[in-house]
Formats: sequence, structure tokens, C-alpha cells
Amino acid sequence: MVSVTIDEQTLEVEAGSTVLQAAERLGIEIPTFCYLKRLPALASCRMCLVEIEGQRRLQPSCATAVTDGMVVRTNTPLIDETRSSMLDMLLANHPLDCPICDKGGECELQDMVMAYGPRESRFRDAKRVFHSEDIRLSPVIIMNVNRCIQCQRCVRMCEDVVGAVALGTIEKGMDTAVTGFEGSLASCDQCGNCVEVCPVGALMSFPYRYKARPWDLVETDTVCPHCGTGCQLTVGARKGEFMRVRSKWEHGVNRETLCVRGRFGLDFVGSRDRIKRPMIRRDGALVPVSWDEAGDYLRRRLSAVESKAAGGLASPRLPNEVLYQFQKLMRTVFRTNNIDCSSRWSTPFDTLGPFVAGFHSRAPLEEVIGNDCVLVVGGNVTDENPVTEYLLRDSARRRQTRLLMLSARPSRLDADARAVVRVAPGAEAAALAAVVAGLVAAAGQALPSEVLAGVGAATGWAAATTGSDGPGRLAAALLDGGSVAVLVSADLLRLSEARATLQQLTNLLRVLRVLGKGPAMQFLFDRANQLGAWDMGVLPAALPGLRPVNDDAARTVLIRAWGAEIPPEPGADLDAMLALCNEGRVGALYIAGSDPLMAYPDRGFVKRALDAADLLIVQDTFLTDTVGLADVVLPAAGYGEESGTFTNNEGRIQAVRKFREPAFEARGNLAILDFVAALRNQALQPSIQGEIFGEIAQLVPAYQGLTPDGLGADGAFTTADPTPPAGEFFAPPPTPNAADRLMLVTGNCLFHNGYLSERSEILNTVADDPYVEMSAWDAAQLGLSDRDQVIVRSTQGELRAQLKVNRHFPRGLVFVPENYRDLRLNSLMRRGEYPCPVEVQKAHAAFATGVEARPESRGRGIAELPGRSPESAPSGLHPQ
Repeated sequence: MVSVTIDEQTLEVEAGSTVLQAAERLGIEIPTFCYLKRLPALASCRMCLVEIEGQRRLQPSCATAVTDGMVVRTNTPLIDETRSSMLDMLLANHPLDCPICDKGGECELQDMVMAYGPRESRFRDAKRVFHSEDIRLSPVIIMNVNRCIQCQRCVRMCEDVVGAVALGTIEKGMDTAVTGFEGSLASCDQCGNCVEVCPVGALMSFPYRYKARPWDLVETDTVCPHCGTGCQLTVGARKGEFMRVRSKWEHGVNRETLCVRGRFGLDFVGSRDRIKRPMIRRDGALVPVSWDEAGDYLRRRLSAVESKAAGGLASPRLPNEVLYQFQKLMRTVFRTNNIDCSSRWSTPFDTLGPFVAGFHSRAPLEEVIGNDCVLVVGGNVTDENPVTEYLLRDSARRRQTRLLMLSARPSRLDADARAVVRVAPGAEAAALAAVVAGLVAAAGQALPSEVLAGVGAATGWAAATTGSDGPGRLAAALLDGGSVAVLVSADLLRLSEARATLQQLTNLLRVLRVLGKGPAMQFLFDRANQLGAWDMGVLPAALPGLRPVNDDAARTVLIRAWGAEIPPEPGADLDAMLALCNEGRVGALYIAGSDPLMAYPDRGFVKRALDAADLLIVQDTFLTDTVGLADVVLPAAGYGEESGTFTNNEGRIQAVRKFREPAFEARGNLAILDFVAALRNQALQPSIQGEIFGEIAQLVPAYQGLTPDGLGADGAFTTADPTPPAGEFFAPPPTPNAADRLMLVTGNCLFHNGYLSERSEILNTVADDPYVEMSAWDAAQLGLSDRDQVIVRSTQGELRAQLKVNRHFPRGLVFVPENYRDLRLNSLMRRGEYPCPVEVQKAHAAFATGVEARPESRGRGIAELPGRSPESAPSGLHPQ
């Protein structure tokens, strides 16, 4: 520690701290333009100059390290004169168009001039002008380069944090201009972080342009709904209409950054795709009715199917309180544990439950990835959790964290990784077993005898290797690191080898713990509240708190609190529920906020199952393919129309706040659950969001002690199970056979992650057309070129889209994003088979992009959707 005196106040700071950081700790304000906490110091704006005793010239406080005994002054006549002169120089060429500038009212230059600027300029020359008109750099970014003050925040943010390198500078001195490549942002993520950090109106949001002034907006701090990173954002609305999103540097896991979906993808709240009124099926078609009519109809239908099993599926995009009430409704009113929260995979809870309870680190992501080594397993962080990618890049570059990648697909983070191991989809379990073998072989006698006995001799694990030295390199890096974090992509849960992969992750974390690496683990979910859904017990074999359903003690606690019995046997997951539907054994299937007909692999199987259910109840905000099959449709409030909480990937619980009223005749999700319970002559108590949160905090161990008022601006962390996991080591899986065909995998793309993002008109202006991605080698073998129209064919069906050739892509792999509804990608897949073997060939020029027309003769449709034309209906809905 070193001592520094600033404006006659003395404090001790860590060695290497800057004068600016020390001043901030004392509450002393020093003006800056080019400085940002997340960026290396540039010291170009000269606004933060200070006097340091013993030095002849003023020094930039943002780039001057504190030395022991240093004496600093931040406000002297010389400093005041220098700041005024710097602002005078900036204004010399700055256009004085504040009345029409979108930054007016929140412009840092305006604020600085008011506080420190000259009252009269000494410059009389004509202002230099780069362009007479603004430049549209992309569908969402527009630039007025004349306003630029050359702080280069945008360029550095783009390169150092986002990693896109879409912006740069040309020329020198006062002629320096920020621009994109040839006046465009071809390599841009369209995240808008450059707009966020721009201190003036040089870079602006085109969708927000000329729509409102800051003082016109009612701003609400809430949480992004697009992925599990859980970014804090501030929504601005004018007269109840959504206007824009911005971020605040001091709050949330994201600080000042957002991805394209978070910043520009919230306009889906105003989608024309809303369900306006309740609907019931009459004469084979859905017709709008009143809530009373829907209730009478649903009461009769529920009575008719009471003797059969029921099942429920709820979306992990719903708040914790809704998910908690949903599972309570299913267990106490419908008397079933047939509950699930994923429409894309069936969770192997027997392995997942102990894994999450024993290893998930409910701690700040920045703290977790600050470990010496970070191993990312599976998925593509760039597309699934972009802001998490920003943090990982920052950790690798500034804190020298050893970033290790083990995945089937490449990502932008590979460039910052110390080691990258590419494996075939499904071979992750074998690769992890080989990493464990490498650790055991290297550690040798350093491991306790019981661990060696559990794992077996290293030679016995040799069969788990993948035929490359990649796992060995990962093992060596993990062994060299002092502490280790493991980030696990939820994509691994799609695989038929999901259970084996979780088992080998368990082995790895146990060995790392024995080796004293203090391993931390977190999932990388692409759904905003997936961890919350698990915590709330929206699982067939788990109660709230991830306690097994057949745990008598846990069940007794809930029975006493709820005043109702809970079935003691584990229920059916979504796959098993659909199978039961096909067998005619399901009476009522209740789906809340989810679209399995679009998402679950094997569209034909799902459609047959949903058709076979005696009563299909769909509670949703938007018209989806699954809505088109429903017997009863209940319009629910969407994101921003009700309050609640999300639990993000870190285990951080945050407030999701209401910023608009429910549209049309939609009701809050909690009110709808009460409505359905009342039709069965029962009541869910409590039924108010705050009181439900209180019950969760009382009954779910990880949430105990939390209160809605105590969440704060950054939320609050749930607590991990302090009990170390017990159990034997799992045997390694057999080495997978190499596929002799192209294998299809899916996942998110940067601009879309499905249900919500496809309803964003802004995202649809920046998103690529539906595409098929494969390696340059495979494309050459098939005689294909980039941007060709191709057909992807499986035994189940085929689709057509544009080819994207990626020279970094591994051979034998084909990627198609799951989020383009028109493709109906799941119609190519077969239940229980992932990845899916396919063939790819060039499409005839006459074919349009899209999926092959396949009749879906379900005899169900929508008779009337007010304000909605047949052309705009999603696939599966047939307005008449």
C-alpha cells in the first residue's frame, strides 16, 4: 500500500493505482472524456490533468500511478485555465447543433462546458466539416463525424471489449475521423456499445433517432430477457410506448455493455404478434371469447379429463414467482409431478441435480473468471452469451487469465485462448475423461489413495482419449494454474451423451478440488431464468431447491406450507409426457410461455403428441406454432408487463420490473394461474408477487433470507450448498466412433435466440438471412461456394437456406441456427438423435430460401384473429 494526499485528504491505496482512482475513492471529481474504467488509459483528452508536487508540468491523472507520499491538487487556477482551454479547442470545430442532436440533455461535452468551459470562445475560424450529412454505418448505427471529439472510446470499446474491430481512425491531429471499413460496419456485432460510450452525439442509435428527449422518458431499471447472463439495463418509455434501452456503467454484471439483443431487441414488446383475447376451439378452429366464456369452457373440459394424467411445461423465460406457482399448481391442483422447463432437451436430473447442488458457484462472474485458469466446455459463448464473452476477453487480456476452450464449434474467443481443443459433438465426455486421466497421471502420488482408487490407474483411463494431445494440454494447463473455473454450455444437455458428460464434469471438478484448485463452476444458459426454473422445482424429479421428489423430509416441509399433498413419485419429463400423449394417456397438457412444436427435436412427433392430448391449454403472450394446436388459449402479460425476479447464470437474483401495461386483454401470469386453480375449486396461496417471493425465501434453501427490498441495484446472490458432494467416481465413457457423414448441430446465432428476438423488427433488420454453416473443406468436396443456396436433407425432411463457408469450422459438421421459425429446423431431427446425420447439396436456382412445404393436416386452426392477416400468421396457424 502507498499513501497519497489529494486536495489535503490522505488515504492509502494499492500500489499501481492511478491518481484518478484514488481521487474517486475520496469522492473528488476529476473530469474526463477518454477515460473508461474497462479500457486501458489513453490520456488523450487532457481533461483530467492535475498538479503533482515536485513535477513541473500538469499530469494526466488517469495514467499517472500513485507513489508513496505523493501530494496532488485537482483544482488550481492553472488547472482551471487548462481545462477551459481544452474545451475551447474542442468547441472550435464542434457543430453547435444541440437543439437537434439526440445527445442533447445527456451530452458529456455540454456538461463539461457548463462546469469548466470558457464563457466566450477565442476561435473565429470556420469550423472544419467532414461530411455535410450523417453517415448510416449500419441499420442501427448512424454517425455524425463532425461532432466527434476524438476520445476514441468507441474504437477501443469495439476492439478491446467486444472484439469486433469494426471501427478505426483515419488521418491525424484535428483531421482524425472515426469510421468503419469503407464507411460501413461489415464486421460489426451491432451491439451499440459505441453509442453508449460516445460522450457526444457522434454515434447514435438509428431506431431511437428523433423519437424523444431524455426528459420525456420514464426510465425503468430491469433485467435483459434474452439470455442467462442477466445484464442490467434501463428501459426508456414515453407515454407507455417503448423508446430505447441504455446501460449504466456502475450496475450489473455487464456494467456499461450490452449485446445487440439487449440493446436493440426489446422492441418485441410492441409486436403485432400478440394474443389479444382468450380463445377456445369450436368446430375445429380457435375463436376469440371473453375470459368468462373461456373459464366456463375450461371448467367443463377439465372435469371431463380429470381421470387421466396431467402434465405441465413452463418456459425458463418466466419470472421465478410464476415458475414457482406453476409447479405448485401442477403438484397440488393437478396432483402430478409431470413438469418440465425445457422444450429442447430432457434433463437427466439424477446426475444434474447433485452436480448443480455440489459444484455450482453462486458468485459474481467477474470473480469466478478471475481465477488463474478458465475452461469453457461446449457451445459458442460469442453467440449465446455475448456479454460473458466480453468479460472473458477482458480477463484473458488484462488479468492474464489462461483461457481454455473445449468445444465442437469455433468461437471468437478462440483467438484469446491459451489452448483450443476441438472435438466432435458428443465426444465431450470422452475428452473430459481424458483430461481427468491426464491430471491423475501428472499428479500421481499427490492424490489421496481413495481418489486414485476411485479414478483407477491412469493407464486404465487411456481408452478415453480422443486420439489427439489436446486433452493432455488442457490437463497440463489446469495443473499449472493455482485456481480453476469451469464454464459449462447448456448446449451439452441436448446431446444423447448429456448424462455421461455431466458425470465426467463431476469427476473433473472432484479431482481439481482434491488438488487444491478451488474449482468454481457455472452454466452458460441461453435462457434468462433457466437456473431459476431449476431452483423453483420446475422439474419432474425435483422439488423447489433441487431436492428430490422422493425425499420425504423435503416433501413434508412443502406439504405443511402448501396445505396440500404432493405425489411422492418422480414425474415424466417433456419427452416422456409427449410419449404419454401419443399413447392417449394424458388428459390435460398445460403449456406456459413455451413453444415445443417449434423447439423440440422431431416436429412430427411433437405435433402428433399435442394433437393426441385430450385438452391442450396454452398460456402465452404471442401467437406461436403451439398456440395453433391448442384447445384453450389464455393471453398472458409479456416481458415488461409484470414484475418478478430472474436468477441468472451466476446465481444472482435480480428484479424484473414492469414498465408498461399488459396489452389488449392479457392478464398477468400469476393471475392466470389463480384463474385456472379456481376452476378446480382450489386456491393458490399466497398469490401476490411479493408474498410469493417471501415464501420462496422461506422454503428454498439457496434463497433464504432474501427480500424483494434487499435486492438492490445489483441484485443479491443466492447461496450455494456448503456440503461437498459425495459419491464414487464415474467410469469413463467409451471412445465415440468417428461419424462418416455430415452431422447437423444447432444453437443460437448472435442476432437471434428465438421466441423473443424473432419478434423484434430492429433485430430483423440486422440479422443474417437463414443460413447453413460448414467448413471450407467440406464445401469444396461438395462443389459448393459461399452464399450458394443449399438443401440440407435428413431422413425426416429437408430445408433450404444460404450457405456460409467458415474456414475455421471443423470438418464433418453442419450448423443451422435454431431460431429461424420459417426453416422449421426441428422437422429435420429425430427424437433422441443429436447430432443429426444429414446430406447437403446445391439447391436448384428456382427454389426459394425456406423449408420444404409439408402439409400439417391437424384439423386445427384459428377462425378469427382480429387485426392479424393470414399472411402474417406463424407457421401452423391457419386464420379462416
